[in-house]
Amino acid sequence: MSERRLERLCNPTCSNLPAFLVESPGLNSGFMIPHCTSAALVSENKTLCFPSSADTQSTSAGKEDHVSMGGWSARKALKAVKNLENILAIELLAACQALEFRRPHHTTEPLEAVYQLVRTKVAPYVEDRAFTDDIEAVRLMIESNDVWNTVSQYIDHDPIWAKF
Repeated sequence: MSERRLERLCNPTCSNLPAFLVESPGLNSGFMIPHCTSAALVSENKTLCFPSSADTQSTSAGKEDHVSMGGWSARKALKAVKNLENILAIELLAACQALEFRRPHHTTEPLEAVYQLVRTKVAPYVEDRAFTDDIEAVRLMIESNDVWNTVSQYIDHDPIWAKF
């Protein structure tokens, strides 16, 4: 879903924003390459979700006919989580960039707080530059719970059933 939202943000037909979220899309590639990166990571995660147990083999001189592949499953899960952090980081960067084109208007207070958090590490995208450091900076914000800590203060933490 994150990658699909990114597609809609980068597509001027869907978003009414400049193509690839950059002022001069003919001169600058904008978020075109990060979108391709996100799509590639989504595809990689699809392959990582294939059940490892389907690749079982007999071992121990034919005495054990099932090997769970649990270790490999755990490594694939960790890789998928890291990929997802990068996918979400790219989407968050694109969302912040989209807000640049809506200024001086503002969004909700929690989203403005996240926007401000991202802007402490990543400047708005004006012309082509490598995204590697920007993606990693925001991925670390996600991994370290900085994004969650920023928005959690706006969330009602009481379970819904406690209200009845």
